[in-house]
Amino acid sequence: MPYVIGADLPDLPAGQRFRALLDRPGILQMPGAHLGIAALLAQKAGFEALYMSGAAMSATMGLPDLGMITVDDVAWHIRQVARASGLPVLVDGDTGYGEALNVMHMVRCFEEAGAGAVHLEDQLLPKKCGHLNDKKLASAEDMAAKVAAARKARRHLVIIARTDAAASEGIDGAVARARMYLDAGADAIFPEALTTREMFVEFAARMPGVKLLANMTEFGRTPFFTADEFQAMGYAMVIWPVSHLRVAARGMEELYGAIRRDGGTQNMVGRMQTRAQLYETIGYHAYEALDASLIRTVVPEGMPQG
Repeated sequence: MPYVIGADLPDLPAGQRFRALLDRPGILQMPGAHLGIAALLAQKAGFEALYMSGAAMSATMGLPDLGMITVDDVAWHIRQVARASGLPVLVDGDTGYGEALNVMHMVRCFEEAGAGAVHLEDQLLPKKCGHLNDKKLASAEDMAAKVAAARKARRHLVIIARTDAAASEGIDGAVARARMYLDAGADAIFPEALTTREMFVEFAARMPGVKLLANMTEFGRTPFFTADEFQAMGYAMVIWPVSHLRVAARGMEELYGAIRRDGGTQNMVGRMQTRAQLYETIGYHAYEALDASLIRTVVPEGMPQG
């Protein structure tokens, strides 16, 4: 049953639960899931933590991934995912929505919404997807100040520092920045848009003992690697950030085309989740039973005293 009542809620804060998963042997696998129903489906498949992509949230709102969404937009998505599944979530914090004080505000909002971890990146606005060209980087010192601000504001939230420096400063620049961010208080490092197995291996070798996050996005600069391959290269976490949205968007595109072409959905029914399957996914009957158990008629037994 979804996490809707006190007895079903997790006992520990999401940040503590995320850290416990990260400290276990083996790589922590986090598929993208920025909507409540996606979180439930990922949980049903056996995943224990989820990732929320700024690109996926932006695209769902019909916007490009250029840092246009707000803290409140993201917190709305965090709340529905956390409430639906109860799983700890790593959230894309983009550039922190401003400078140090804005980062602190973001951390408090995300943690209160139910996030378990957040990553910050060292780009300047307007930021780009990490796998695009001509990204503009903030100074390492300014990014370190944001990391320190996030560390100061958090209670339990795991802070992951992302560096996009490999494309313009090479592995040496990315490693130097990562070390500065660790000194500022980051719990883990996310080297974005590495382009070869050798780059992944070298970065991990130069960051001994550091928890590292790998991004396995499609149609980007990183070749396909499996979770086991990333683990063998020295990575503690892997995300598939926008995969779910890509599949869902293609499905919606084909549905609308079929309706327009065929005058109805009759040729698409076989690709749909049935009503019964949807109700099972969202726990419809469990909610219904809960409602029935709470709404009872109370028969007065006496007259009120005047």
